[in-house]
Amino acid sequence: MNLRRGVMPALFGVGLALTPLSGVASSLERFSEFINGTVQAQGEFEQKIFDSNRKLVQESRGALAFSRPGKFRWTYVKPYAQLIVGDGSKIWIYDEDLKQVTVRKLDQALGSTPAALLAGNNEAMRAFRLSDKGSKDGLEWLEALPRDKEGNFERIRMGFGASGLQVMELVDGFGQTTVLKFNSLERNPRLDPALFRFSPPKGADVIGDVP
Repeated sequence: MNLRRGVMPALFGVGLALTPLSGVASSLERFSEFINGTVQAQGEFEQKIFDSNRKLVQESRGALAFSRPGKFRWTYVKPYAQLIVGDGSKIWIYDEDLKQVTVRKLDQALGSTPAALLAGNNEAMRAFRLSDKGSKDGLEWLEALPRDKEGNFERIRMGFGASGLQVMELVDGFGQTTVLKFNSLERNPRLDPALFRFSPPKGADVIGDVP
């Protein structure tokens, strides 16, 4: 598998936010509060990809922003410059080094993905079976199993701490695990709508569901 392209499934884990809560609550309660109380968010992330033997094969970092439902901006700054924008109807993936833009229809791209859990609408939530996995490493863990077995992911786990959502773990059909840790996330900030619009740069190749 091309590791550079291996970040792509995790792209659709964009649209994330913190939901601060007081007291002790289960992960299902944390997730419900997140869905009901978070409309927009922005912050930074660190991403690590492990193979089926838990060997680290790639590290990256960047920034994210989202506006529910279906709008998000996910920017990788290291090791490769890459931008993913969901404008509410399409997802645009721009690889700066290759000067290539890939376009996908939003409803087809989300499906049973992390983005459907976090940036989608209530209908998208029904694509998963959710369960509380208890406490571990100081976090309350939620597990989401996609109802559609044809998707890229076998299992998604979300870890909630004192400040809200802190970690996501995504396991694909090849046993590869993507771990996302979120830093400096701001809940419900005022965001510029232009963040969620994208126009292909001049000279870039555009492929996929070209408008």
